[in-house]
Amino acid sequence: MDARLRRGRASLAVSFFVQGAVFALLVTRIPALQDRYGISNALLPVFLAAVPILAGVGSVTTEHVVKRVRPTIVLRCVQPVVCLALLASGSGSQLWECAAGLALFGITVGALDASMNMLGVSLQRAYGRSIMLGFHAAYSLGGIVGASLAWVGAHWHLSLAALYAPSVVVLIPVAVVAGKWFVDQQPQAAEALHEEERAAAALSFRPLLPLCFVMAFAYIGDSTVSNWSAKYLQDILHSSEQLSTVPYNVYMVTTLLGRAVGDLGVRRFGPAPVVRFGSVLAACGFAVVAAATGPWMGMLGFTVLGFGLCVIVPQTFAAAGRLFPQASDTAIARLNVFNYVGFLVGSPLVGGLGDAWSYRGAMLVPMVLVLATLLYARSFGGKTDRYGVGHERARAVDVG
Repeated sequence: MDARLRRGRASLAVSFFVQGAVFALLVTRIPALQDRYGISNALLPVFLAAVPILAGVGSVTTEHVVKRVRPTIVLRCVQPVVCLALLASGSGSQLWECAAGLALFGITVGALDASMNMLGVSLQRAYGRSIMLGFHAAYSLGGIVGASLAWVGAHWHLSLAALYAPSVVVLIPVAVVAGKWFVDQQPQAAEALHEEERAAAALSFRPLLPLCFVMAFAYIGDSTVSNWSAKYLQDILHSSEQLSTVPYNVYMVTTLLGRAVGDLGVRRFGPAPVVRFGSVLAACGFAVVAAATGPWMGMLGFTVLGFGLCVIVPQTFAAAGRLFPQASDTAIARLNVFNYVGFLVGSPLVGGLGDAWSYRGAMLVPMVLVLATLLYARSFGGKTDRYGVGHERARAVDVG
């Protein structure tokens, strides 16, 4: 395999890692942001909802930008800006400064997510086998590192600026250096570029819609864990406050482990069977959580959830690239919007049902939605992502 592709794969994995760390540093310190700027409980949901809405705008904008500027350029430009937006959001003193920082973060993170996955799909096509899960494993690893740094900051009572500034000073140079080796399958001639533009213009939303549903369902499940696992363990299963913080950390670790070996499963069995298995496993995890009689049983459910959900999102991006090989960038940018749709819907859906009915019953809703992925499994194609080239051992485990 071309050494250029190997370097491109490694550098993109670094980019995924940086983004995972930055995103975790933001979301795990939301209470500190609220305290710093005096954001009321009534206003906080508006701030939190604005970020994914603006990220969706950034993703749609990227769809049009990459028709003229390749995703490699977009990613090189926006990743340092995302890091600076994180620092800006934690360094101000006025409410408008927080709003401006989060708005910049939202717009640029949408462009970042879209361009990273565009490059991932492009590299997977060049490799001829599944490598997308490895990139998302790097993202999960970055999330664990970012959450750990946030814990250190909280433990030592560091201000947000004192936490974010050193992190950004390290992460921006890492991202810039990695960006030198990004690889994209750029059209080599004007005719190829025009063909790509025609394919993008002719892209029908209808064949993409099943994958959009799957993406939204997966992120509803993910946001349920990130937003409600601690409250569920403490309030419903009567765990200690310390124990209630553990499920999300366990979920992140199992997500990392599942993605680290997931590409091997896709190569061996094909993408559709792996997605079916992940959907059933995630649904079982939600069922265990809903039926749990104590905190350790609930912990088991969230652990199973991580292993199940982790494979769905990367394979959904990969499936969009296979469905629209001549317009994969456009398809991925549109599909990425439903990442934020699921994030927006998931938390208030579970919270509203929990308050109006019961939190145990509310856990059954993402369970049903994740199971609905089985209805759309045929959209993930056949066995085209099995191991297909000989530069690595077929039994090797990839983490980017």
